[in-house]
Amino acid sequence: MSDEMIQRVLKVIATSKRIPLETVTIDSQFEQLGIDSMDAVEILFALEGEFDISIPDEEVRSVRSVRDMCAGVERLLAAKDAGAPAGL
Repeated sequence: MSDEMIQRVLKVIATSKRIPLETVTIDSQFEQLGIDSMDAVEILFALEGEFDISIPDEEVRSVRSVRDMCAGVERLLAAKDAGAPAGL
């Protein structure tokens, strides 16, 4: 996982949730950050816009942490670069 991609994901989460960027880390759990399912949907829409990717709805349910989200974005970006569909 690239540091740049991780930082972009952290920034999207902090901006969407309106919390200080320094409170969001790669090891943060959504529950710790007060992110509920509605917040997660908003964050996912923001990530789709930030990275120009499409996140399948069925993949979203398994994401519980910032690390999960970063890993999913990384997989989707790799699939996009390869021209193949992939899940989060």
